[in-house]
Amino acid sequence: MLLQVLHETRYDYSAPVENAQHVSCLRPLDDAGQQVLSHELQISPEPAHLRSLLDVYGNSRSYFSLRSSHASLKVSARSLVRTQAQPELSTRASGAWELLRQHCRYQAGADWDAAIEFAFASPCAPRDEAFAEFARPSFPAGRPVAEAAWDLMTRIHTHMRYESQSTEVNTPALRALQQGKGVCQDFAHILVACCRSLGLPARYVSGYMLTTPPPGQPRLVGSDASHAWASVYCLAAETARKPEAGSAGSRPPGFWLDLDPTNNRMPGQDYVRVATGRDFLDVSPLRGVIQGGSSHSLSVAVTVSPVEQESAP
Repeated sequence: MLLQVLHETRYDYSAPVENAQHVSCLRPLDDAGQQVLSHELQISPEPAHLRSLLDVYGNSRSYFSLRSSHASLKVSARSLVRTQAQPELSTRASGAWELLRQHCRYQAGADWDAAIEFAFASPCAPRDEAFAEFARPSFPAGRPVAEAAWDLMTRIHTHMRYESQSTEVNTPALRALQQGKGVCQDFAHILVACCRSLGLPARYVSGYMLTTPPPGQPRLVGSDASHAWASVYCLAAETARKPEAGSAGSRPPGFWLDLDPTNNRMPGQDYVRVATGRDFLDVSPLRGVIQGGSSHSLSVAVTVSPVEQESAP
């Protein structure tokens, strides 16, 4: 599927900003699951300096500075992405979740698995007994981790009610779980925090989802929004095994399983992945430091639309 994404952000300041340093995370990932055919970043006013590079998680970031007085800032990112349907995956294709937890514990001399970093707490997805208690019914002894994570996704979807403006960007995930409502960011943070609280790696994924307008109604420009979901690390069933006592052999390989608790489904070709990290703070679309400006108003418009194959480059 070919998807075009337009993400527009505008800041209007109550007083002029004299200097500003910003970083954006708006370019979709280019990997085996999707291909970025084109990407354009437009910034107004024109930045004095602009550079892009990959961060430690492989996400593309653009750093730019503004050194002239300005009363507003507009950042527009336009991307054309070819997505692929996810392969069919049996939830039993992974080993028991206890083996994954053991895999994540320190073993002297064992090979390092980068996924283990995502088993530790982060600011927006901490480890807490309340998350572990909520998650445990999905993780009985011996259950494959993918099957357990899928069940946890469904339980979060059932427990939580999606309600716009019911939380702020800095609302703790535990508070969202306790109040039983939130937005996609909260759903994703809760799933990640639940897994981590059981000692399992999970990461936060930012991106977009193609929405379908009601029958007979046109697709509205700017009516979509950024989306977020979670990714849980799994050990392949054929390699997952309990290490022998005193063994420091190579750790078995694993794979990441993307799960969307907001919609209770696995993301498919109607999703575009932008970045992965420990939580939202690692992948926020735009942030920065300004001199001046006092207060500001913010507006964000996102449009995700399908593109006819023959019109693509």
